[in-house]
Amino acid sequence: MEREPDIPAWAPLLYQLQLLNIREKPDALTLPIADRIRIGNQKRERGNFHFQREEFSLAARAYCMALDVLTTRSRDGDNDAAVAEEEEEVQDYRVKCLNNLATAQLKLEQYDEALHTSRDVLFLEPNNVKALFRTGKLLSDKGEYKEAMETLKKALKLEPATKAIHVELSKLVKRQSGGNDTQKWKAKPSEVFGENIAPFLIPSKKKPSGISWKFLLGALVVALGSLVTSVILTARN
Repeated sequence: MEREPDIPAWAPLLYQLQLLNIREKPDALTLPIADRIRIGNQKRERGNFHFQREEFSLAARAYCMALDVLTTRSRDGDNDAAVAEEEEEVQDYRVKCLNNLATAQLKLEQYDEALHTSRDVLFLEPNNVKALFRTGKLLSDKGEYKEAMETLKKALKLEPATKAIHVELSKLVKRQSGGNDTQKWKAKPSEVFGENIAPFLIPSKKKPSGISWKFLLGALVVALGSLVTSVILTARN
């Protein structure tokens, strides 16, 4: 952007920094609850930033750092109603952070870790539908069908209108019955080629109705031939 009169536009700048002080990382339990929430949310938002950029390893690391700060253990003597309400707020943010961490772990194909994290969510919030669905799906993929069925049924009871839960339960029933998933599945043309399948379709042959166009063309040729012959004979006479 330049700065007159001494720095032209696009000039390379060299900065020299000096380290003045180092502070040790504070113990989360010594921080006021409001500071825990503020710092924890900053780190969680940093994780969301990395997740949106598909930097899942960095996102998972940021979520873990947030969880280190968002501790729900109160200091001795902090048992009044105000502190209890703040601790509940910390737990709510911790649940959100754990759900985000599990999603990042799934992106990294860390399925056992994602299952463990999802169970941590359910320990804090047993009726968390996202964690129930994720746990049930992971258990089903691991072949632990009985526990998966109980978990997904609980999620369905809480949100009976959620289509994804119905789909996963249907898959689980097929897996439990055994062999159904191994049946050959014949795809329809639209499922193979997509919506635009016109070049791949062959028009069906229809039976001719009425007088054939070939018959009409032959008759026309004969009529023209007769007309030409008549004209020639007339000219000779």
